Amino acid sequence: MPLQFGIDRILLQNPDWKSKRIAFLTNDAAKTNDGKLSRLALIEVGYNLVKLFSPEHGITAIGEDGLKMDDTNDPITGLPVISLYGNKLIPSENDIADIDILLFDVPDAGTRFYTYLWSMTYWIEAAAKFNKQVIVLDRPNPLGGNLSLCEGPMLDDTISSFIGRFNMPIKHQCTLGELARYFNNTQNWNAKLSVIACEGLKRDAQFYDWNIAWVNPSPALQNIEAAVLYPGLCFFEATNVSIGRGTPYSFEWIGAEWLNIVALTMVCQNILSEDFKIETLKLPVQLNGSIVDKKGIRIKVIDPYHYDAVLNGLLLLKLVKDLHPQDFKWMPYPTNANPTGENHLSLLLGIPDAEKIFDLPLQSWLQQLGKLLRVDEWREMIAPYLFYK
Repeated sequence: MPLQFGIDRILLQNPDWKSKRIAFLTNDAAKTNDGKLSRLALIEVGYNLVKLFSPEHGITAIGEDGLKMDDTNDPITGLPVISLYGNKLIPSENDIADIDILLFDVPDAGTRFYTYLWSMTYWIEAAAKFNKQVIVLDRPNPLGGNLSLCEGPMLDDTISSFIGRFNMPIKHQCTLGELARYFNNTQNWNAKLSVIACEGLKRDAQFYDWNIAWVNPSPALQNIEAAVLYPGLCFFEATNVSIGRGTPYSFEWIGAEWLNIVALTMVCQNILSEDFKIETLKLPVQLNGSIVDKKGIRIKVIDPYHYDAVLNGLLLLKLVKDLHPQDFKWMPYPTNANPTGENHLSLLLGIPDAEKIFDLPLQSWLQQLGKLLRVDEWREMIAPYLFYK
């Protein structure tokens, strides 16, 4: 059976809420399995959408990473769009006073620090708070659902943020529909939640198995290769090493003008050659308002079905830092949700004082990291909320 998303299934149904006043949290990346915009498809078959809400990157899904998104009007449907990545992260009572149903359809990247997940949790929390029905149209996780590929660390509650709101691993191997059920229960919201599950989805299937064209969920994830590497390469955001934003190789490449390519290549071939291949590649990258060519390496995962993205990304970061003690620096990463950009590595990793563990000798670092990345407890925690086999 061809894979059907939640949106594909609901288009074939005639639920009793179809004519009720619906607010829809979505963006241009949310499409049917044959490529039609979800919001347009719903309107065409008679769903009464009266208002749109958008997550980070805006309704177009092309807004710059971390950039504040203002309220707007949707040029495609003519509906008003309220931004949940502007002055607020959760709808106000006034925003949904004239609404009966809160509907959600946004694709995910399968990683804790990808913010669409947390917009969904605020959406469900608002539904509970203001006594609205909430419906999540589920989509597959492009990284699949094989729970043996989950990677920590789990989130330390003392550093909750919009790139890690509640305790879970970095690489969770769940769909947003499954996580909707999990957080609605474990946070005691008890919203009137329904999830329209996918049909034809096998738990271990990754994007490669779907036979569907890739749609960028956000500007920097331009293909599945970038999405596979993203849970590990995103940590470089907290450094003075570029991950190629604004180029065709974002999250497939790292570079800096001071990078010792020969030494890095040699070490990677000795330590990481079973996990990925690298090739030397210069890229024009924006630096202080101008475009400069930076030396770097493009990374190609050998076997995405067995790839430990977080482990490999952190190991690569440790190698870059240790090989370049004079040039490597930790950097803030300002965003609308974290204007100072401070503690970015800790917020990404989910542990306090994350930079300090990178000062350990490699062997001690690996031992500590091994304990943090194992998340056997997550499989037990999430088990009651899973849809797919």
